[in-house]
Amino acid sequence: MSTKATTQKATEQFEGVFVEPARAYGSLTLEFYEKLFGAQLDAARRYTDLSLAQARAWIDVRDADGFKKAVEGQQKAAQDLGEQVKADVEKVSGLGQDYLQKGQKLVEESLKAASVK
Repeated sequence: MSTKATTQKATEQFEGVFVEPARAYGSLTLEFYEKLFGAQLDAARRYTDLSLAQARAWIDVRDADGFKKAVEGQQKAAQDLGEQVKADVEKVSGLGQDYLQKGQKLVEESLKAASVK
């Protein structure tokens, strides 16, 4: 085998064993963080909107009836917030589990590819 062919084969093996898995893992990680940051930004927007709505409700209080409505709205908002936080935690947890499963699959595929070469 010529030196050029040997070098080419070594380069292909290196790319197959190290470069391609690193690229795949980097792509997976980038996708995960994009989804994670998107979920966090969506959650922050919802929490901010809810807080501002509650502040507006309190500013509009003019009498006892308005006060009563604001308190009821506050209780409903607290309940909605609790449900939303729970859903957001489940979403982020699901993203993490998906990332771990896909990462594990990449490692397994890389090890399998490395043992074949």
